[in-house]
Amino acid sequence: MTSLVEQLGYGPDARLLIINCDDLGMCHSANEGVYRSLRSGLATSATLMVPCPWAHEAATQYQGEDIGVHLTLNSEFEYYRWGPVTQAPSLLGGGGGFPRTVLDVWDHADLDEVHRELRAQIERALEWGIDVTHLDSHMGTLQLRPEFFDVYLNLAMEFDLPIRLSSIDTQEMVGFPFRDLAEQEGVVSVDTLVFYSGVSAREPFEEILADLPLGVTEIYMHPAADHAELRACAPDAAGRVDDLELLTEDQAIRDKVSQSGAVLVGWRELRDLQRSSATPRTA
Repeated sequence: MTSLVEQLGYGPDARLLIINCDDLGMCHSANEGVYRSLRSGLATSATLMVPCPWAHEAATQYQGEDIGVHLTLNSEFEYYRWGPVTQAPSLLGGGGGFPRTVLDVWDHADLDEVHRELRAQIERALEWGIDVTHLDSHMGTLQLRPEFFDVYLNLAMEFDLPIRLSSIDTQEMVGFPFRDLAEQEGVVSVDTLVFYSGVSAREPFEEILADLPLGVTEIYMHPAADHAELRACAPDAAGRVDDLELLTEDQAIRDKVSQSGAVLVGWRELRDLQRSSATPRTA
């Protein structure tokens, strides 16, 4: 089978790296940090949290960057809340806005409401003028349960977009063949997803660069500018500020990217590949 990197026009030994900025639109600090990372840093793509209060501001600053939709069913912070863009009672947590935990969503969400809400998030991003390049899932809510993954995959097929999926060796642990199902429908994903807990990506980024695998790898980060707004709303603010420094100011990490042999690419290349053919592909 032809590998994903070969389908993208590279040799079989190529190492492609996507550096995605999650949480665009979460707050003004995130917007500033993400766009700085895309325009003058190492970042190659980002994903927009459409339901968040600062998402529209993020859209007004868009200049054609590689941006997807960070499909959102959770609002994890205690004091800073966001909620559905549709009428979706089952998607509301007890404290207002979306539920704070993934388990709460899984236990209470009506799947029809989930589909309508997430479809509306994609449509709103398109209406705002974003050339949506891909989909991923805030807090992984859509990736780990079959019934929620079905919604995720159906939206990817409807809008003909690639999606973030964890690596092939996680299928057995998760308990259902999500990558096989996506491949059967011609939906593309990366070969390797760098997963880690929390928001500070410095340690996992350095580790993956030390031994970057063949194929297409994605690592996600959460860069944000160090403003009082961020420190007030996000308990993990320090990690977000560190991600911004990592992507924009750290010369040592730039050297490590160069030494790793990585070719930096975005999700737009994967989307264009997916749309170039209606036949399933190995991803």
